[in-house]
Amino acid sequence: MKTLSLIVALVAVASAVFAAQQPGTSRDSASDAAPDASPAAAASRGNKLFHVVSLKFKPSATKAQIKAVEDAFVGLKEKIPAIESLTWGTNVSPEKHDKGFTHCFVLAFATEKDRDAYLPHPDHKKFGGVLGPVLEDVFVIDFWGPALASNK
Repeated sequence: MKTLSLIVALVAVASAVFAAQQPGTSRDSASDAAPDASPAAAASRGNKLFHVVSLKFKPSATKAQIKAVEDAFVGLKEKIPAIESLTWGTNVSPEKHDKGFTHCFVLAFATEKDRDAYLPHPDHKKFGGVLGPVLEDVFVIDFWGPALASNK
């Protein structure tokens, strides 16, 4: 139940952030009820498939090991062409609902096919070798949402 609450909270925050960055975009239920809600229709409307990964490290993980995970994850953007964008950060929420998860990585893909190519990619598997020894827990959610506005 705690994990479900965390996922619901993360989706709500992510949705609010994405909606706030889209001028003139309404996120009410009427506008979300598109006649064709398929992934292909979502992509044709300019939406992206967001892949959200949150990490909780073992208490024994050293700063150097965590830094190696950060660097390896960020490095995937240059190694796997299907990744359109990758952003990440560490938890700074004052709400104290993180349940020990400290890092969040958000990747964007144009299509489910691109995301599906990323998952078994050899460089993604290699990254798992860096992460595995220090990982206590992970949660992953994927969702379709509007492309983020540029920060020009």
